[in-house]
Amino acid sequence: MNTIEQRGGGLPYALAAYLCWGLFPLYFRLLHDVPPFEMVGWRILFTLPTCLLLVLFLRQGSQLRAAFTTRKTLLALAASACLIGTNWLIYVVAIATDHVFAASLGYYINPLMNVVAGTLFLNEKLTRRQWIAVALAAIGVAILALGALNTLWISMGLAVSFCGYGLVRKLTVVDALPGLTVETLVLALPALALVGWQAAQPAGISLGHSTTIDVTLAAAGVVTGLPLMLFAAAARRMSYSTLGFVQFLAPTLIFVLGVFVFHEPLRPVQLVSFVFIWAAIAVFCWDLLVSRKARASAS
Repeated sequence: MNTIEQRGGGLPYALAAYLCWGLFPLYFRLLHDVPPFEMVGWRILFTLPTCLLLVLFLRQGSQLRAAFTTRKTLLALAASACLIGTNWLIYVVAIATDHVFAASLGYYINPLMNVVAGTLFLNEKLTRRQWIAVALAAIGVAILALGALNTLWISMGLAVSFCGYGLVRKLTVVDALPGLTVETLVLALPALALVGWQAAQPAGISLGHSTTIDVTLAAAGVVTGLPLMLFAAAARRMSYSTLGFVQFLAPTLIFVLGVFVFHEPLRPVQLVSFVFIWAAIAVFCWDLLVSRKARASAS
């Protein structure tokens, strides 16, 4: 067996995936002049051939056929495709409209949402400290809802869509690459519609007007596919709660980029919300360390 899920643990794949996602704003800023809907369309269309070539190279055609011919798997991947497509669209709109902090907050909320999802759907038990972390995060979201309602949809949309995506992929018995290939095939028709709609606009499409934009858009296949395959591999190998903990790497990088690279002003209500989220993270990390020490002592 030589698939990515079967070569060691999931932690290295999770770290690599979230590092890529944490640096995504730099990539999308290179495409700042490309309309968000068109960007998402090209992102899907360039990811599809990348996945198909990798399927051929890695000889995973049989797994891809199995995914297409297993009704339960196909329906699950259609659902995960809709969730990740929604996530991509919200994220690109957030970066294009200079709401980097809202995107960062969404991915801070998501790991704690993963913990709750693991409890509700995967029978993963929460400790008292983890429930305290969830409560602190909920307070942070409530504060944001009261004082920054115009960007709340970004944060919650990103958190909910990616939590749902990860949960579906964890429960679906399919390797990372064939699964992503099916997802991009499901999204290909909507992506063509988005690009076609943009082509009908007065400004037309961005592809073909600049070599830099053309090359950067073409790279979307690798930029999109690689971290998603790493994430799917990690999700199949790790507990959903631990996977959520590792995800804190990505929003931290996004937050740092928002402050030091994009110089986005941080509103007081956002800062207060972040403080509650960071406190939740601290409690969650503390709980993980205590639990590890307890397991080490027991063994």
